[in-house]
Amino acid sequence: MRDQVLAELRAALAAGGLLAGQVYSARSLAERYGVSATPVREAMQRLASEGAVEVVPNRGFRVAGLSDRDLAELAEVRTALEVPAVLGLVRRARTGSRGAAAAARGGRAESDARAAESGRCLTAAPGWQALRTVADTSVVAAGRGDRQGYAEADLAFHRGLLELTGNRQLTEAAVEMLRRSQAPVAGRPASPPSVLRATALQHVALLDALAEGEATLAERLLRDHLTRV
Repeated sequence: MRDQVLAELRAALAAGGLLAGQVYSARSLAERYGVSATPVREAMQRLASEGAVEVVPNRGFRVAGLSDRDLAELAEVRTALEVPAVLGLVRRARTGSRGAAAAARGGRAESDARAAESGRCLTAAPGWQALRTVADTSVVAAGRGDRQGYAEADLAFHRGLLELTGNRQLTEAAVEMLRRSQAPVAGRPASPPSVLRATALQHVALLDALAEGEATLAERLLRDHLTRV
């Protein structure tokens, strides 16, 4: 039950359902989610350990709200984790495609053939088509201003992409950083749907670049996406 409530609270933070600076009692949140106060307190204590909320004695929990520094630091950590991992996917795909590209000897032609073949290797990976679906879902949710739907799709996209690396520890670490970055920002209004949609479209563009084996473009897109704070 605690994990279910924790997921609901995370979604509410990402969607703006819990506002930075506001104090919420365990009782009021329990009524909102139709549960007892105990799993709410346990979930909020977990969020407090992550810095998302602060304990207010005899009142409940205050939503801390991220600072600009928090966002920049989280973006830096996510970039350090995700960019090398995604570039590693391209390198592994290219290594596996060298034999197929060997027939295209001759400078630029060989390079283009290898990039195309590495893209085909990635798109054949289990989970790739699901990534396409999630990317499209994120665009639709962002376009209609569904912040919770976008946050869930964004999380699913980055998790799915990193799962292609096969590194479970890296995936969980990066997903945890993303969860933290989805908390509300103190003193900053929520991004309008147009900005959110532009960010979501980067998911699609990144997959397109990876499908073409364009490592340099993929790196640029991913760095821009992760540092868009």
